[in-house]
Amino acid sequence: MAKVVDITEKLSFDENPKIKIKGHEFEVNSDAKTMLEIMGLFSTKNEAEASTEAYKMLFNEKDRKTIEKLKLPFKDFMRIIEISMSLIMGEEEQGEAESRTMT
Repeated sequence: MAKVVDITEKLSFDENPKIKIKGHEFEVNSDAKTMLEIMGLFSTKNEAEASTEAYKMLFNEKDRKTIEKLKLPFKDFMRIIEISMSLIMGEEEQGEAESRTMT
C-alpha cells in the first residue's frame, strides 16, 4: 500500500491579496495557475502584450473598469501590475506599500 502524506496544514489557503488605490480596494487573483501563466507571458511576449494580458488575469472585470476610470498614466498602470505580482509571489507584504514613507 502506498504511503499517504497529508500536507494540508503546511499549505496556506489565504484569501487573495488586495491593493488599495485612492480609497478603492482591488482583489488580486493569486492562484498558482494564473501566476504561472503570467510568468510564461513575460517570457514569450513583449512587455506591452504581456502586461495587457497579465492585467486581465490579475483583476476581475469590475475592478478593471474601476481602475480604468482612474485614468492612470502608463507608468502607474505598470506599477499596479508589478506590485500585484510581488504580492502574489510573497515579495511584498500587504499593507507594506501603504506604510512606506519618503525620507
